[in-house]
Amino acid sequence: MSDACCGGDSPASANPSTGAAGPEGPTRLWQVGGMRFAAVAAPLLLAGYAAGWFGAPESLALLLKTAALVVAAWTFVPSTLRRLFRSGPVRDRIGVGTLMTLAAAGAVALGEVGEAAILAVLFTIAEGLEEYAVARTRRGLRALLDLVPARATVLRDGVELTVAPDELRPGQRLVLRPGERLATDGVVASGHTSLNTSAITGESVPVEVGPGEEVYAGSVNGTGPLEVTVTATAEDNSLARVVRIVEAEQSRKGRGQRLADRVARPLVPGVMIAAALVAVLGSLFGDPLTWIERALVVLVAASPCALAISVPVTVVAAIGAASRQGALVKGGAALEAMGRAGVVALDKTGTLTRNEPSVVEVATAPGYTRARVLELAAALEARSEHPLARAVLAAHPSPVPAEDVQTVPGSGLTGRVDGLAVRLGRPGWVAHGPLESAVERLLGAGATVVLLEEAGTVAGAIAVRDELRPEAAGVVAELRRSGYRVAMLTGDHRATAEALAAEAGIDADEVHAGLLPEDKARVIGELRVSGQVVMVGDGVNDAPALAGADLGVAMGAMGTDVAVETADVALMGEDLRNLPRVLAHARRARVVMWQSIGLSLAIIVGLMPLALFGVLGLAAVVLVHEVAEVVVIANGMRAGRRRPVAGEPEPGTARASTTEPSAAGPSATHEVQARDPDHDRGQTEQPSR
Repeated sequence: MSDACCGGDSPASANPSTGAAGPEGPTRLWQVGGMRFAAVAAPLLLAGYAAGWFGAPESLALLLKTAALVVAAWTFVPSTLRRLFRSGPVRDRIGVGTLMTLAAAGAVALGEVGEAAILAVLFTIAEGLEEYAVARTRRGLRALLDLVPARATVLRDGVELTVAPDELRPGQRLVLRPGERLATDGVVASGHTSLNTSAITGESVPVEVGPGEEVYAGSVNGTGPLEVTVTATAEDNSLARVVRIVEAEQSRKGRGQRLADRVARPLVPGVMIAAALVAVLGSLFGDPLTWIERALVVLVAASPCALAISVPVTVVAAIGAASRQGALVKGGAALEAMGRAGVVALDKTGTLTRNEPSVVEVATAPGYTRARVLELAAALEARSEHPLARAVLAAHPSPVPAEDVQTVPGSGLTGRVDGLAVRLGRPGWVAHGPLESAVERLLGAGATVVLLEEAGTVAGAIAVRDELRPEAAGVVAELRRSGYRVAMLTGDHRATAEALAAEAGIDADEVHAGLLPEDKARVIGELRVSGQVVMVGDGVNDAPALAGADLGVAMGAMGTDVAVETADVALMGEDLRNLPRVLAHARRARVVMWQSIGLSLAIIVGLMPLALFGVLGLAAVVLVHEVAEVVVIANGMRAGRRRPVAGEPEPGTARASTTEPSAAGPSATHEVQARDPDHDRGQTEQPSR
């Protein structure tokens, strides 16, 4: 409706009189400049008609109608004229305001001042409603910043001081009591608690945090006091970054929005040409005044006001709603691609699984116990950063480091414990001995197996596996019920991948294992035969696949710049249940978007013949058009309301006994963990050293 949608300026920028109240736009309808002008013009117009009805002098009625026209036209005529005389392509200077200005001027020239005033008042009201609707949906996104408390408590020289969040600087120590919100990002220095992150990640389960773990602005402390070392200023914390990225990316246009632009831009000059032809040809074969008047009505009837605003309102509303529920959708293109998708490709490590390998079983040879096998393995792994080492050390913490530890690339470790030679490594490098059947069974179950040898004798086999997220099977089932084809992509060995896929409910023929990063991009191309593909990964190692897919979704991106910047959509928390929620939300938003486009086009097609044959006059056409715009705006704003996925609670509903909602999120941190280069390579059955 505004010329912003048809090659002009936005209402606020194009017209000073409609300036918004504050940088975030009007918060009340009466704060919209256009609505205030309409509030003056409408009574003047009614008074003008009333004066004629009650026998007042015709000059008074004309004066009142003229005053109403001037007041209402002031909201769009000056900006239209400025736009017409600026440099640039003609199609970028002509917009809906141009059509309305010509129609109003033509009506005045024909002596129909009242008709011109009705057109101007209704157009001003509709433009004001549009500005308010867009500002309202944008405020939903910026409301994330309201999660930051007005004050924060800082510890300085042992004294607690209260400061404003914008005074916080990295390195300062924050004190966070139960029930308080965190003012900015930081790292826990001391204390243990559960945090509610539902408002920022959409997760509805407590997040347990302790020293050394990252916490994010807007989180609510649930149970115990914390001291947090500040790592970001209020202007650069995770919430502020999310808002900046979304607002910058909202200029990206989806297929529906591009269609609206493709139709609206040529339609405006096309309507002007059609109106001119109606006026000229009609005047040649009939009454010139009648056909000029009909030409003006055609000019208004074919105005693409509703079409121009239909998609932007829907996109802004849907993106704002998704952001408040833990999904960062980067623009209309991403929103619509997500709504069209038919295939979901899931990375295994860190997406379907926790990316936290753990010891699932220890098989022991005669004469050895589980504790002894883990003790020897931990002694060798004590100073290693390999993923397997982290799993072994979690099962047997604080070991006594072995002596003379050496790494044998591609095989394992050697060293000495209590003077005896010890080896830990892949089957084949260390002989199976009496554990051959146990090793085969564990490999068949999808575990990574390492064998331990002491003084030339096999002592035991340790099975390590990265377990599925607890919600993974339910998410896969929900995606399949919704009609998506679900595939798994991984660099791991096929036996491991198929075992985990079976637990998750993914068909064996949809498992693509042993893939290098470039192989994942190739598989994405093959999957595209079945429909548009959504690739879900960690945003770092899966970059080629994320880029090659129609839509890339990064998991756990709340504190990770790389994931947010490389993916089209970022799930800010690590609860995989947010994936079917945001996909369902995008499908619904796309339906709403195309409903609005269809209605807008139907209005134009329906009004044109009625205007051409004189069935409807100027005032009636204007009224129908502006009512249609209000309907389209209201329909678009429905995309800002999200519905929970069947069987799943809406995020953020959990409550605790504190004054704020209790902690949320199934994982203790929201970082994308970097993988060891060999961990997901899939070139051998066991990770190389």
